[in-house]
Amino acid sequence: MTGSKRAVLLLLAVLAAALLIFPESRQSPLQTIGRPLASAIALPLRAVDALNQAIETIRNRYLTLRHVREENRAIRQELGRLRMDNAQLREMAAETDRLRALLRLRAVIPFPTVAARVVGRDPTNWYRSIVINKGRKEGLATDMGVMTPAGAVGRIVKVYDYLAIVLLIIDRTNAVTGLVQGTRDEGIVEGTEKGLTRIKYLPLLSTVKVGDQVITSGLAGGFPRGLPIGHITRIERREAELFLSAEIEPSADFVKLEEVLIITTPRETSDLPANPFPLRPTPPDRRDAGETR
Repeated sequence: MTGSKRAVLLLLAVLAAALLIFPESRQSPLQTIGRPLASAIALPLRAVDALNQAIETIRNRYLTLRHVREENRAIRQELGRLRMDNAQLREMAAETDRLRALLRLRAVIPFPTVAARVVGRDPTNWYRSIVINKGRKEGLATDMGVMTPAGAVGRIVKVYDYLAIVLLIIDRTNAVTGLVQGTRDEGIVEGTEKGLTRIKYLPLLSTVKVGDQVITSGLAGGFPRGLPIGHITRIERREAELFLSAEIEPSADFVKLEEVLIITTPRETSDLPANPFPLRPTPPDRRDAGETR
């Protein structure tokens, strides 16, 4: 309360006390003075009171708005945390699905394997390779085959105590023996500049066609017989050559490699059980459209 307001209230209190104390005969002058004075004083008092109420209303609205802002900030923070938790849960679910697929494959294949995580890739363009987080301490060695539930991935070319480098089958310097599943023709599978693979040295009179599945033959390259490599997308028949070659689209997705299995002793068995891999459907026969001469 301001000083002027206190003075006005004090004056009114004095007039009221005088009206109560003085006899009625002496009250008329005070009443004569008090009524106009009270009317004159009441107007600014009402204005001051209205101003106080307006200020109080603005103050309450400000406090309410501040509280709402704090609640909105807390809600945004909670929403950000929930989004982060949701992303982590999705990533955990995807990882769980991948690991479950590895475990199912590991349970049905008849040779020992070691699971590993991909922790790096070749930063240069010289080689197509990956780095895994298992090495000599886990019993890994060079020339061991590496696979996923989709099929063959590559082979180990360098081993450290806790890391190993895997050269992918799409690298031009890598080569494994392959078998065309439909015709039983064998050849050498190597990488191409396009990031695909191709099989070379197929018999000239082979009846291989577009869509045929190519698997590992088990003769060399660190793989047992029967791992999917991919399916044929184009056949090359060149004049004056004694062999055929065919382009293969790999079964494994080399861009999304995250977990792999390393085959530690592939020679313990010559064949895989029936259908251990979720092979993609074979495309329709497009031999004429896929051949080049």
